[in-house]
Amino acid sequence: MGMIKEFKEFAMKGNVMDMAVGIIIGAGFGKIVSSLVNDIIMPPIGLLMGNVDFSELSYEIAAEGADGEPVVIKYGQFVNTVLDFVIIAFVIFLFIKQMNRLKSKEPDPTPTEKKCPKCLLLVPIEASRCGHCTSEI
Repeated sequence: MGMIKEFKEFAMKGNVMDMAVGIIIGAGFGKIVSSLVNDIIMPPIGLLMGNVDFSELSYEIAAEGADGEPVVIKYGQFVNTVLDFVIIAFVIFLFIKQMNRLKSKEPDPTPTEKKCPKCLLLVPIEASRCGHCTSEI
């Protein structure tokens, strides 16, 4: 029974629950971005490149394999996947950049101390003399 209790404590920790929520949201966001790439961004790119459908590009190695089908390298599908990745990475970069820009920036804390020019020890910012070496600041 100790192992079940230990697993329950592990599974209910905040980090595990946060990770699970992140994975679920990430999967949904991935579908949205994939749709953006496949349905909105790729058609104009294909049109600009002369109506090229990258997924159809392939290189035939042998006319007939062991199963009677031609043996082909489908490099067009690979190109599509690489383009998807680059575009998705760029969209995520832009999204995170905007999120960071919108975060409230905390102002730098006002300094309360300064260094004495003679002994280099910290003294209150309002001080006119160093409390350590008594030199004027």
